[in-house]
Amino acid sequence: MNTNTINNFIDLAQRMAHISGDIIRPSYRHPNTVGVKDDASPVTEIDRAVESALRAMIEAEYPDHGIIGEEYGSLCPDAEYVWVIDPIDGTKAFMAGIPVFGTLIAIAHRGVPIVGVMDQPISGERWIGADGVPTTLNGRPVRVRSCPDLAEALICTASPEYYEGDERGAFDRLIGAVKWAVYGGSCYVYGLLAAGSLDIGIEAGHESFDYCALVPIVQNAGGVITDWEGASLTIRSGTRFIAAGDPRAHAQALRLLAGE
Repeated sequence: MNTNTINNFIDLAQRMAHISGDIIRPSYRHPNTVGVKDDASPVTEIDRAVESALRAMIEAEYPDHGIIGEEYGSLCPDAEYVWVIDPIDGTKAFMAGIPVFGTLIAIAHRGVPIVGVMDQPISGERWIGADGVPTTLNGRPVRVRSCPDLAEALICTASPEYYEGDERGAFDRLIGAVKWAVYGGSCYVYGLLAAGSLDIGIEAGHESFDYCALVPIVQNAGGVITDWEGASLTIRSGTRFIAAGDPRAHAQALRLLAGE
């Protein structure tokens, strides 16, 4: 991928994150109108306002690009370049005033995420991952930490409630094999993983807008992020993913998830 092209995408994604923060911050810890979507998840007027603003910016600069967004669906999802947006990943945390939510902005080339931005507008933290350059947090390179043995790992997931049926059994096997587990954190978990603060992040019941931005962030910090079968994530991957700072811990986790 041409370096200038990547830099242009990063520039727009950064401007989008700035606009997102400007919309979110005045509404943080203030009452918001909350609706319930068909999947029983909550949505606020701020989720929708952010996504509307970001989609307008993309359409103005790259009218031939596709868009996948959590609140307003897909536009030309088979285009060569597709932007993937989650205006507020962690809407429940936003509603509760817990600053572990974030805006996720990704761009995929032929379905593969190549740029990811995660912005936490309350703490003022912004992770940027892009193919060919180190992941940064507020402009400074970050790196995952070593954890060769799953038995020494700190794991995090959004919530056990996302795991159903056989998924719950696989999740329980993994939780039983690690040293410590912590719950909650939404996308913020994966920024912390990229920065070397924890070892494993795992999710089920998620969509492409939940993970596409995380892929370049984790990978270009030296980590691994795949689906539960170990396949690379694309805009068409399923609803389950797992990330690890150390490939050895990741391989051990995949074996447990498979019941080996």
